[in-house]
Amino acid sequence: MGARWNDIEPIYWQLKERTVAMILDGTLGEGDALPSVRTVASELQLNPITVSKSYQALVDEGLVEKRRGLGMFVRDGARQSLLDSERQRFLKQEWPATLKRIRQLGMDPAELLNNITDDGESPS
Repeated sequence: MGARWNDIEPIYWQLKERTVAMILDGTLGEGDALPSVRTVASELQLNPITVSKSYQALVDEGLVEKRRGLGMFVRDGARQSLLDSERQRFLKQEWPATLKRIRQLGMDPAELLNNITDDGESPS
């Protein structure tokens, strides 16, 4: 987790979103322990209350569970739940704007997709 923060969203929310990204990309797997509040606060030079608030938001969303005396753990099914909700958000919010921009530029969406390589990059 890098320590760059934007000024638009609260830091606790940005930290939560970074943790969500780590679950989505597999850096944090289901059943894995999250680093302790103290460790994250120290490494990122944050107030422990900020880290706790971030972790609580993850608990509230059902992605993480508290295990008394052991810490916080990624719940079973968390990644799939995130994938499902993020895919829906993408299709409803991001894709329409992207498609509109593609059409504004006079580009063909099918042609764009045909030009993507297996690594997700456009060929040079």
